[in-house]
Amino acid sequence: MARYSRSASKDVKRAMTRRKKGTLKSGPGGKGGTVKSKKQAIAIALSEARKKGKKVPARKKTAAKKKTAKKKAAKKKTAARKKKG
Repeated sequence: MARYSRSASKDVKRAMTRRKKGTLKSGPGGKGGTVKSKKQAIAIALSEARKKGKKVPARKKTAAKKKTAKKKAAKKKTAARKKKG
């Protein structure tokens, strides 16, 4: 089974073309300037495809977010133990 839909792949292709032309912008409203790297162009295209509701895997969580989630879970456990004891 495919991870990405055909239309999402087409969106990425269009974004790469826009990057080559120099018309692909980053940031809200395109105020972040023109996109130079291929990775950034792909990331923008996939996030736009997600917003449109196309079949694209969920964004991967960063290591920092995973650490904070672990800390929150640990705090909940200690709070629950204090309530019991």
